[in-house]
Amino acid sequence: MNKNWSELNKKMQLQLKKQDTFDDGIGTLIELRRQIMDVLLSFRDDIPCADLRALPFPNANGNHSTTIVWSLWHIFRIEDIVAHTLINGDEQVFFSGGYKSRTASPIITTGNELTKSEMSDFSEKLDTDELYNYISEEKNSADSIINRLTFAEMKRRISQERREELIKLNVVSSREDAVWLIDYWCGKDVCGLLRMPFSRHWIMHAEACIKIRDKLKK
Repeated sequence: MNKNWSELNKKMQLQLKKQDTFDDGIGTLIELRRQIMDVLLSFRDDIPCADLRALPFPNANGNHSTTIVWSLWHIFRIEDIVAHTLINGDEQVFFSGGYKSRTASPIITTGNELTKSEMSDFSEKLDTDELYNYISEEKNSADSIINRLTFAEMKRRISQERREELIKLNVVSSREDAVWLIDYWCGKDVCGLLRMPFSRHWIMHAEACIKIRDKLKK
């Protein structure tokens, strides 16, 4: 793991546990996300479009056995779903911004359910310019939600009503590789969701993207 990201992640988790350091913890989380986002945005200028869609580790086990396009989609669809449907109880950026048509995406889900072949097809179809518009808008929106959270909300659990709304939206596939996410997210409190997917999930997939990028540069 990137040493600086790891240290910020650990610092943030400790700070969020105490009321007197909670605001500092939110600031640390926002800074961690800023640093990772800078790397994710750099791919747009540093990597040829064809490489953003490439699958250089098709037979590997791990987050790097994907494409960069899929990884970006996956990070921000998950965060959009969790931030807006589960935590804030409002409309996802994906829907309010009309990003299904704008990105030319064949799916509205997190992408967990896609096979390697489906992932390649998906990556080829996606409009990468609009994907970057989406991830930038979603990140800013999620940051606003994070900044409004209070220490008292950290122990809040996801309500049954919001769980049912999540299921109704069909943004999590019913396939085995994806449907577990519903129980996973809804079993956490807000503080747990800040750790995953708002921070640790970013680190995991950003580092996988870096591994993909470095392999393609060789």
